Amino acid sequence: MRAEVAASLLHKPRLLFLDEPTIGLDVIARQELRDFIREWNHNEGITVFLTSHDAGDIERVAQRVVVINHGRVVLDDKISAMRRDYLGSKILSVRFHETAPKIMLPGVTELKKTEYALKLEINTRITPIEAVMSHILQAGSVADIAIEDPPLEEVIAHIYSQAAPK
Repeated sequence: MRAEVAASLLHKPRLLFLDEPTIGLDVIARQELRDFIREWNHNEGITVFLTSHDAGDIERVAQRVVVINHGRVVLDDKISAMRRDYLGSKILSVRFHETAPKIMLPGVTELKKTEYALKLEINTRITPIEAVMSHILQAGSVADIAIEDPPLEEVIAHIYSQAAPK
């Protein structure tokens, strides 16, 4: 696959169509190919049309995404706007110095709990992340905390569920 992509760039095209370019590649080769495509796009000004079922390809290569469902374009926007507009949630992972407290707030779902850690999903349309953070910092002695966006697969699944064919 890497050789095919390299061969397609020999004549310095202005437009490159790639269909599932990382399929069958190991993790390292997949990352190298994604970096290579992004570099060519940036340095050479090449426009890349990438079709992929691998959300990692989309996240690491694309700046803009077009989601097609049953032949209809249901989204054409930047990836950041897609996350913001279609899925108002964050994943919060917290490690405590002592036993993890129970967090009971509207819009907060406990995904995982161990003796010293919590993984929560926060619906930021119901409770802002700042309010959850404040509550957690008051609830116990925090050793580490991380806020993440949900996986892109979840965002895309959410878009497809809202755009079901009629």
